Amino acid sequence: MEAATADLRASGIQARALQVGARVPDLTLPDAMNHPVRLSDLWRRGPLVLIFYRGGWCPYCNLELRAWNEHLPSLKHMGAQLVAVSPQTPDNSLSTSQKNELAYTVLSDSELRASEAFGVAFELPPQLIELYNRVGNDLPVLNGNGRWVLPVPATYVIDREGRVIFAHIEADYRERAEPVLVLDAVALAHDASFN
Repeated sequence: MEAATADLRASGIQARALQVGARVPDLTLPDAMNHPVRLSDLWRRGPLVLIFYRGGWCPYCNLELRAWNEHLPSLKHMGAQLVAVSPQTPDNSLSTSQKNELAYTVLSDSELRASEAFGVAFELPPQLIELYNRVGNDLPVLNGNGRWVLPVPATYVIDREGRVIFAHIEADYRERAEPVLVLDAVALAHDASFN
């Protein structure tokens, strides 16, 4: 895992992913109930926090997803919304949402359109495929796309114009954006919309 993470970092994925100032692609993804959700419909209402996670099988992802439940009141106070996106099918996204008692929207990116458009998707190397198979994480089946592709953990804050105002992209699957930094970015976006 350490070698694969080092190789992924060396690939430059963090620098190639969407950065602050970039315009966000306006995509429509299914939620856990398979209802279409258009990203621009979310960011036009107020700041949008968009989190890419690997899947419900990932303990680090589950910790992050549950931790965000605690910050929902602050986000709502600032008129912001939170969505989490993974390559899982809607059914598996629903299981993740229920298991973690999430009080926010979870979107399915099974076709990898969002992960690829944001530049956070990567193909797993052979040694990780072998490891994931050994532990029963058959990603091509879990994600319903027949591919061994995941997003690196990433957190974005998107303003009402559809521009990235905060980006945290991390090759190390154990590292996530600190919520306080994300909330600071949301507060700036919220304040800017009233000036």
